[in-house]
Amino acid sequence: MNASEVLRIVDAIHRDKGIDKEIVFEGIEQAILTALRKYYGDEDELIVLIDRNSGAPSVQHNGEYLDPDILGRIAAQTAKQVMIQKIREAERDALYDEFIEQKSQLLTGTITRLEHGVATVNIGKVEAILPRSEQIPGESHRVNERIRAVITDVRKAGSRIKIVLSRVHPDFVRRLFEVEIPEIAENVIEVRSLAREAGYRTKIAVSCYDNSIDAVGACVGVRGARIRNIVDELSGERIDIVRWNDSLQILIPNALQPAEVEDVILCPMLGRVIVLVRDDQLSLAIGKKGQNVRLASKLVGWDIEVMTRDELDEQLERSVIAFSEVPLVTEDLAESLVSQGFFSFDDLSVIEPEHLVELSGLTDEQCDEIIEHADAESLRLEEEEKAAKAAGRAARALGQKAPAAPTSPAPADADGSASPAENAESAENGDSGSETTEVAAAEETAGATETEVTNEASEEDAPAEAEEASDSSEPAPAEATAPAAESDSSEGEEKS
Repeated sequence: MNASEVLRIVDAIHRDKGIDKEIVFEGIEQAILTALRKYYGDEDELIVLIDRNSGAPSVQHNGEYLDPDILGRIAAQTAKQVMIQKIREAERDALYDEFIEQKSQLLTGTITRLEHGVATVNIGKVEAILPRSEQIPGESHRVNERIRAVITDVRKAGSRIKIVLSRVHPDFVRRLFEVEIPEIAENVIEVRSLAREAGYRTKIAVSCYDNSIDAVGACVGVRGARIRNIVDELSGERIDIVRWNDSLQILIPNALQPAEVEDVILCPMLGRVIVLVRDDQLSLAIGKKGQNVRLASKLVGWDIEVMTRDELDEQLERSVIAFSEVPLVTEDLAESLVSQGFFSFDDLSVIEPEHLVELSGLTDEQCDEIIEHADAESLRLEEEEKAAKAAGRAARALGQKAPAAPTSPAPADADGSASPAENAESAENGDSGSETTEVAAAEETAGATETEVTNEASEEDAPAEAEEASDSSEPAPAEATAPAAESDSSEGEEKS
């Protein structure tokens, strides 16, 4: 084995593959050792060392130095395969370490192929995948298109690495702001919080240590130039830029914009915030399908419940009455619990015992009893709600399977409107005209009883129709109804 050749190979692999020289030397040593094991067996003591400076190998067998050229052709081939495998693993580890440091960072790549919605993206040394679930809803891509995304996952897969990209992750919006807005990249403006529903809406809270700089205005840009580039990259996704404030009393109204907030009530024990708005602002504060309040809740890190003042008063009254029925809970204690934001048995069941002891002054055993009772009531109400929903689904299913009742147009006056006498008769007899039509339609299979019902309905309709005929200046179409019904009924009797 030529020492200079070993050094040349090690240096070439180090430069071409970016693998540390020490790893290459260890791979060569492991390859020679594996070949010697096959030659001498596993029981003998074998040591292989390569001088890092000269590249000269040394082999020891049971304490005696051997000539490395003793290896045969098959053993040399084995050493070559082991060395190749070690080099591939070292190359994989080097790539893994490189891209794991770029996790959550923005990358630009070119789509090389699309298979069932999954895009394969060339990002330089390796290819990454952009799953359909990590693409913005509604967007479509094509081959050779350049896209930007963030790395969300890097993992080893055999001798290769698997890199997963994402365009729906909140960090994607954060990195776009850093690219498009220099003040954020230079840490003059800080992104304090971000909440996103990809493809629909994003809320981002920013702040600035320099009071002379408008953080929101800097993000928007002149005539919206900066934010427009970000919106275009996000396929038209709506972005709300919120001014951050350490006080929740100010931050929450900012987060719920464009709705106007009247009051903010904090409930620290539950991590909940009750926001009061006017009736005309309620739907705006909640947003479409609850999107506005949901994103605002993620942005501030508190559960937000939006209601009007009348709804709050009703909720307080219901909660006090319900809690007062719990054993060992007085009316004063119920009011104290409600004032802390505990509105339901579900809320009461998760209260910390020490907090309940502090509020009530009861013993630990009594507080545990109250919590157990609240937990049982919460489960009972939950089961009742599930049963009600199941019953509603069953009722709807039966309603869909049941055949719809046939309807027939009501007799009309000359001007096309139903007569008052007929309307009154329909209200009293349950629309006997419709019943007559239904029976007549089923006469071929009906019995004598159905025929009698038809005759009775025809006899009841006849006086009203006769009055309409006498009042009308021209014969009404309803005049022919009674004879036609009688003839139909007589035919039914003959058939029966």
